[in-house]
Amino acid sequence: MALKVKAVEKLVKFSKNDPGVWRYVMSPDLYIALSQEKVIKEAALRSGVSRGVMQACWDAAGEVIKAWATEGHSVALPGLGTMRFGLRAKSVEKVEDVKAGLISSRRIIFTPAIDLKEELASTAIQITCYDRNGEEVKRVTSADGGTVEDPESDTSQTGGSGTENQGGDNTQTSGDDSGGKPSQGGAEEP
Repeated sequence: MALKVKAVEKLVKFSKNDPGVWRYVMSPDLYIALSQEKVIKEAALRSGVSRGVMQACWDAAGEVIKAWATEGHSVALPGLGTMRFGLRAKSVEKVEDVKAGLISSRRIIFTPAIDLKEELASTAIQITCYDRNGEEVKRVTSADGGTVEDPESDTSQTGGSGTENQGGDNTQTSGDDSGGKPSQGGAEEP
């Protein structure tokens, strides 16, 4: 199995008067979103419990996760990792300048489990390139090192070992629920 990515040639502008440059911009080529009903049906088949019981468990787990995450806990998601509340905010030099208005956004932060990171790192990526006219011009399968971004630190996961994360130019301070440890966030491609 491989993850599918598309690289589409787009005119990229950095300001209103910038004539722009043509660049191939990559993004995941996502499959259809799976409905909750389909996921519950498959989980019921794999576990041997009825769909009704699986639905009740799914609903209860969702409510517990939502309640605990909004109380500030980092909540385990079975087999996947953890989820917690975070935020993006400006930093200030003086304590008297600290106010809620410095917060630019609230975030949900998912931290994948080591097993999930290793699986993602070892999964091949197939890239299909399209020119500005929508014509397919190239296909390639990845031979990269499988670096997986780690939202908890400035390092990335590469097949089980950490390497330095080369983030984007735009950085913002991000406090978390574990004592406000600052971390750096990078700019993301659309």
